[in-house]
Order: sequence, then C-alpha cells, then structure tokens
Amino acid sequence: MSILVVGSVALDTVETPFGKETEVLGGSAVYFAAAASLFTDVKLVAVVGTDFPLGELDFLRDRGVDLRGLQVAEGRTFRWSGRYDYDLNVTHTLDTQLNVFADFHPVLPEGYADVSTLFLANIDPTLQYEVRSQVPGARLTMMDTMNFWIQGQRDELTRMIGAVDIVTMNESELRMFAGTSSLIAGARKVRELGPQAVVIKQGEYGAVMFDRHGYFTAPAYPLEEVRDPTGAGDSFAGGFLGYLDQCGEITPKTLRQAIILGSVVASFTVGEFSLRALRDLTPAKIRERYQEFRDFTLVEAI
Repeated sequence: MSILVVGSVALDTVETPFGKETEVLGGSAVYFAAAASLFTDVKLVAVVGTDFPLGELDFLRDRGVDLRGLQVAEGRTFRWSGRYDYDLNVTHTLDTQLNVFADFHPVLPEGYADVSTLFLANIDPTLQYEVRSQVPGARLTMMDTMNFWIQGQRDELTRMIGAVDIVTMNESELRMFAGTSSLIAGARKVRELGPQAVVIKQGEYGAVMFDRHGYFTAPAYPLEEVRDPTGAGDSFAGGFLGYLDQCGEITPKTLRQAIILGSVVASFTVGEFSLRALRDLTPAKIRERYQEFRDFTLVEAI
C-alpha cells in the first residue's frame, strides 16, 4: 500500500501572536507527506527552485518517503507569507511568490502510478485532472481546493470533483462553491457531482464528514496554545488518508477512525511553527492522543 501526493513545497514566513518565523519549511505536499508517512509509504511530486535547502527534507527520506518526483527547477522556490491574529481560523496572506511553482507540471516517475491511494493537494484543477488520469488504478482518491480555483476555474474544478472519491474543503469554500449557507445542502450538492464523501475542515472546531451514511463530526483537540495553524488541513489529510491506506477495507468505521486520526495529527501540527512537531511525532504519541479523543467524545447510551 502507498500514497502519491502532488502539491507544493514552499518556504513560509509566518507571524502569529506567539512569534514569527522566516522562510521555514512549508507547502501542502510536505505537511501531507510528514503526516501520512507515519502510517504508510508515501511518494511525493512537487517542484522547488535551485535555492531550496534540500537537507530540510532529510527527515522525510529517513521515514522512507520517495522523493524521486521532486523536481528542481532553475529559479526561486515558491514562497508564502502570512499573518494570524488571535482568531487563528482567519489567514491574512501578506505575500505570495509562485516562482518556479508557476510553471509546475507534475511528472510521475516510474512506479508512481501504481499506488493504492492518491491525494491531489491544492493546485490547478487542470493539473489535478491530468494526474488523476495517470493513476487509474488507485482504490481511493481525494482532492483539496481553494477559493481561487472556485472563482477562476469553476468548470475545471467541477470536472475534477467528479473524478475523485473524497473532496475536502473548508466551510467558506464549500459555501462559495455550492452557493448556499447550509453545510448539509452544500455537501449534498458536491456529492451529487460524484464523490462518495465530502470532508469539511472547520479549523479550531474540528471537521465534519458527509457521505451516504449521513454525517460524522469530530472536534479539534483542546489545546491551551496554538502557535501556528499553517499546514493543519494538509496534515489532517495526511493522517486521514495515511490511516485509510493501511486499512484492508474502507468502511464507515474506518472512515470515522480516520477523521479522528486526522484531527489528532493536525493537533500536533498547530502546536509548533512549521513542521517541528511533525518531525518528532511518533505512532505512539498518535495512539495516546487518539485515546484521549475517545475519552472526551464518548457518550453513553441512555
């Protein structure tokens, strides 16, 4: 079993009420791979510039992440700068420099198309569809998106949504795409396009999943201090899909367990800047916090 992730590798500058970090490791593919590699084998496709410090990815290599799909192009690496105030659900983007990511065209090395699970991170839906077409044998496929694509490439995004099993968006993106204030109605509209499930990210409030069995909601882990929410959604996806990839069968039970495990992994991510928490995270720490989730969400029958 293995997962292919296609997304970004970036250098982030992030400021929150708890500090500021300049040009630290980031990017959707990195956060996802760091999380998913705690559960299963991961293959990564992305691009960096010649200025990127490749040693920053050694911890992924040490976990067995296949980085043959990481392209190094002449130029500067994708950079993102953002600020969070005390409402950490709101991201204030200060600067985006696509650099080599602007001309990124995913290339799958030999063997990359033979994965069991595919995650298409937040990139151009035209590129997402191109990659999806090259991995026809994946038993489970999932995609992420954002308001930029919803507004600018709606037709391409709609086609892409119909080509995957699971779609993940945050609340505002779902409402924008579906044209409704109701998450239930919005999720139904997305599912009517073809996906089996819709996973809605709710930041500090957790996540909710809508599928043919109804819906399932999980809270976020109660942290006393959140230092940096960057990458929380992608690390959630990594924990979620990483667990499902190692499962022999995908059932309502394993899907719900995966939602909790995604929330667990994301709770570690937001406790530190960049990927510091994910670098040192272990399966034992995940199991311990998963049990805590069970304890504080269990409701006995009456």
